[in-house]
Amino acid sequence: MSVMSEFKDFAVKGNVVDLAVGVIIGGAFGKIVDSLVGDVIMPIVGKIFGGLDFSNHFIPLAGQTATTLVEAKKAGAVLAYGSFITVALNFVILAFIIFMMIKQINRLKAEPAAAPAAPAEPPPPAEDIVLLREIRDALKR
Repeated sequence: MSVMSEFKDFAVKGNVVDLAVGVIIGGAFGKIVDSLVGDVIMPIVGKIFGGLDFSNHFIPLAGQTATTLVEAKKAGAVLAYGSFITVALNFVILAFIIFMMIKQINRLKAEPAAAPAAPAEPPPPAEDIVLLREIRDALKR
């Protein structure tokens, strides 16, 4: 078998194609979820917690006196702990949303429990068992 035919067999296998489709759909879905978290959920969370905007919370490490994170980064090194809090909070929200979606998908995919089947008749005994039973019965007589 040539290398090209082996590669063709590998590339068109269902699993490889399914994986490629999953990666593409996952990338597009990731953008939707990022927008949901960043543009819809985070503003609500910020409003609930008194309008906090974590992104501008930082500690200047180079002695600068900037008021925003962008200015502080231009002036020197900063410890941007607010950005970390924002990313961590986004992750928790994202993980919860994905969990709820998977939970709903699994609930929709679950098939209703089948009614218990009536007991089936046992299969007929094997030929050697039948023969041994006949020998046993003949010896009893």
